[in-house]
Amino acid sequence: MPGLLTAVVALALAFTVHAAVPALPAMTLAVVLGLLAANLPFTAAWSAGRARPGLDFAGKHLMRGGIVLLGLKVGIADVLGLGWTSLLLIAAVVLASFAGTYGISRLFQLPREASLLIATGFSICGASAIGAMAAVKRIRHPDTVLPVALVTLCGTLAIGVMPLLVHPLSLSAEVFGAWTGASVHDVGQVVATAQTAGTAALGIAVVVKLTRVILLAPMVAAAGVQQRIASLRRARREGNAGDGSLRETALPAPEALPPVVPLFVVGFVAMVALRSTGWLAEGWLEAAAGLQDILLGAALFGLGSAVRIHTLLRTGLRAVTAALAAWLLIGVLGLAAAILMVQ
Repeated sequence: MPGLLTAVVALALAFTVHAAVPALPAMTLAVVLGLLAANLPFTAAWSAGRARPGLDFAGKHLMRGGIVLLGLKVGIADVLGLGWTSLLLIAAVVLASFAGTYGISRLFQLPREASLLIATGFSICGASAIGAMAAVKRIRHPDTVLPVALVTLCGTLAIGVMPLLVHPLSLSAEVFGAWTGASVHDVGQVVATAQTAGTAALGIAVVVKLTRVILLAPMVAAAGVQQRIASLRRARREGNAGDGSLRETALPAPEALPPVVPLFVVGFVAMVALRSTGWLAEGWLEAAAGLQDILLGAALFGLGSAVRIHTLLRTGLRAVTAALAAWLLIGVLGLAAAILMVQ
């Protein structure tokens, strides 16, 4: 309870600052406040001590609730309205971004699990995608902290840098919006970036971004299948004796295997389907969006509060460099796709 109450107070502050300065997304502010809570002398002991269990609960379980409600922002009709050419381009950007980011991370000698989470977050939808992939791959909660910090850093940079490139690159509002939706990580960061170019840019940016969000389900399902196969193969290898004979070793029980698709991702897909029916009134959708912001904001504060700056500076320099290189790659891929989509 102390940790959850701390997250509520921090979230109230984040929403207040966002209301005063709309260009600063509340989700980004939640991570920043978490970082401050973990590193300021008069709050560090609290966030690492009595508040830690509640903050860890928020970072793991509230994140999953927020992912489920994220599905209510995605309407299949809006996505299909982009046309098949645009949908194929977006899928290609996601796949190329994932592969490129994973390759860059490994090139900088980051661990495989960290590389996987960074690639997932950068290519799909930021911290939400990281949480989903960590669940299906059974990656420890503390190991998600660095990827979330990196995706927040680069998404925040996008808010400040990308609008400055509109005039030098002679981009129309539509191209800029499509570029933002195809390359910025978190939904809130996409809105904050695209709105600088007006409503035309914002409209296409949100649809392109939510199309990327839909790809969370098949990406996580593919990872779940791979993880399940790997678990079965590992069990069979352990059943082989050193002399080549086969021991009587039972395969893992189904409940011991990782899920192909976590239950909260099934919930996400169900919410996409529900939104697409058109049955929900606008008031219900707005209420769900508000609840989603609360859940994800509390989760991001919890994750941010686990980041120690001195540890990050000591061990994370290669990770930051890799993230910036991946950010540049995704920006170039997204811009190429945006130009082809809008031409």
